[in-house]
Amino acid sequence: MAKDNNSSPNSNKFKFNPWLLYFIVAGIFIFISVISGGSSFQEPGKLTISKFNDYLEKGEIEKVLVYNKGENISEAEIYLTKEALKDAKHKDVTKDVLGRENTGANYLLPNIADGKIFQEKLELAKKDNKLADYNYLVKSNWSGILFNLLPIILIVVIWIVIMRRMSGGGAGGGSGQIFNIGKSRAKLFDEKTDIKISFKDVAGLEGAKEEVQEIVDFLKNPEKYTSLGGKIPKGALLVGPPGTGKTLLAKAVAGEAKVPFFSLSGSDFVEMFVGVGASRVRDLFKQAKDKSPAIIFIDEIDAVGRARGKNNMSGSNDERENTLNQLLTEMDGFGTNSNVIVLAATNRADVLDKALLRAGRFDRQIYVDLPDIRERKEIFEVHLAPLKKEEGLDTDFLAKQTPGFSGADIANVCNEAALIAARKDKKAVGKQDFLDAVDRIVGGLEKKNKIVTPEEKRAIATHEAGHATVSWMLEHAAPLVKVTIVPRGQSLGAAWYLPEERLIVRPDQMLDEMCATMGGRAAEKVIFNRISTGALSDLEKVTKQARAMVTVYGLNEKIGNVTYYDSSGQNEYSFSKPYSEQTAVTIDKEISDLIESQYQRAIKLLEENKDKLIQLADILIEKEVIFKDDLELIFGKRAFGDETHVSVGE
Repeated sequence: MAKDNNSSPNSNKFKFNPWLLYFIVAGIFIFISVISGGSSFQEPGKLTISKFNDYLEKGEIEKVLVYNKGENISEAEIYLTKEALKDAKHKDVTKDVLGRENTGANYLLPNIADGKIFQEKLELAKKDNKLADYNYLVKSNWSGILFNLLPIILIVVIWIVIMRRMSGGGAGGGSGQIFNIGKSRAKLFDEKTDIKISFKDVAGLEGAKEEVQEIVDFLKNPEKYTSLGGKIPKGALLVGPPGTGKTLLAKAVAGEAKVPFFSLSGSDFVEMFVGVGASRVRDLFKQAKDKSPAIIFIDEIDAVGRARGKNNMSGSNDERENTLNQLLTEMDGFGTNSNVIVLAATNRADVLDKALLRAGRFDRQIYVDLPDIRERKEIFEVHLAPLKKEEGLDTDFLAKQTPGFSGADIANVCNEAALIAARKDKKAVGKQDFLDAVDRIVGGLEKKNKIVTPEEKRAIATHEAGHATVSWMLEHAAPLVKVTIVPRGQSLGAAWYLPEERLIVRPDQMLDEMCATMGGRAAEKVIFNRISTGALSDLEKVTKQARAMVTVYGLNEKIGNVTYYDSSGQNEYSFSKPYSEQTAVTIDKEISDLIESQYQRAIKLLEENKDKLIQLADILIEKEVIFKDDLELIFGKRAFGDETHVSVGE
């Protein structure tokens, strides 16, 4: 049999479980109890001297063991004869607590003041054959001492277990132990660790890769930069939307740098105990300096790096602020020759403390944006590599189908397409599987068994046909690719469009998009002369667009070239609006007028094409799904628009 090269040499070794120690301790106590004659399970009955004399006189005592307690005081263990144990008056001392026969002493005579007289009494009883035997012994009190200490030991054990749970339950490197709670939880990758990710595995992100590649070069060849008098940057902050590849980029740095790489999350510093976060920061930077040149990567740094003094009503964030202060101190305390660089990632750079972002700490901010169509193609090629796909699958087409998707979204599309193909018992993943996967991710799961009345179905079809008609008629609206009235996710119908990827948006483009969005409600008004609640998501979308035009982008004539947007996020903590009450009234009126004007515009367009709208709704009711070709049969070729961009669900 071939040897498994991936198996660890220590994989078959016994792994010590802390709970085993607790069972061993309990076993020791049970063992002591057993070898001590079961006395641990049955406390001997105490005798008075008069009762002892009575039992001794009647010959009911078989053996007496005398132990010295002090200089002049002794105690004696009394063992009864078998005949005496049958007497009802001794029934309480015949069994132990487990119901077994008591093999220990039956009675205890606790305080013997005059040992000489007691010994003479025993000798006389033995001479008269009323006592079988007696003996004087030195009593070992270890059993009693251990059982007296048992409650304290149990309390200590329980405390240790609780502390282990509260401190992370034994995280790597022993950090879960009570005495290591202040140690860093960073996972160390070094040149001996098998890190397979490199920059080749990171598709797209060309600008970001160039920046971090330079950081790797700083650590590999510092003399190249310092010889000219330059200083090596101390830190770089990766900023961007979720799923764009910030953490993946840091892993690629670990694979390329060939230097020790400490990786942890910002939440690893946060602890309920005061001072623990700051202690972990100190320990992390101490380890990094000891292994320099090195890289520290802190993912989700906003967990510990939020701006100080904000929204701190009860003082509950003092520990987090102490941790941040220590992080600032450590980053500022580096010498330029320490060769330790800090990488951090966040998608909330707006909430970070300004002291953390200043030059000298994070010298560079690297923005990791959503991929464009070319980068999406590269990302698809990376994620398609392990899939069994059909021959001639067009990655350009897939890239066009997914505008606005992040790298994580594309990975999800590829995985979902493979699952859909497997569900259909196919041998390879095809183009339609990817389209179905995009629909599934954007719109949700189809609910073909949802009960919809004919009247509701007609209203939904008219609503979706209204969107399709208006978007087909307007120059800057995204043209339609597919419409369905099959319920999907939380929506009763869905439409997929051809959005153009723009870097800037002009007012006429935004107004056309708003008009197309209002096309659904307008169609209900034109056909039925009444409206429904089905346009909720449409209203939410156009209200946000209109508010952005008026208050953010300065695209409204009455408000003028003014924006009330605050990129620093300070407005979140303000109790007042950045404009007067009079301006607020004007803003509300302008937003309402914008939406209403586009609604009336959509109604006018649909009234001019009412016959075609009804025809499109009828086809939609019959087929449930229609495509661009069906619209071309009714409306003819679209008069404008470059249709090189392909749809994403809305």
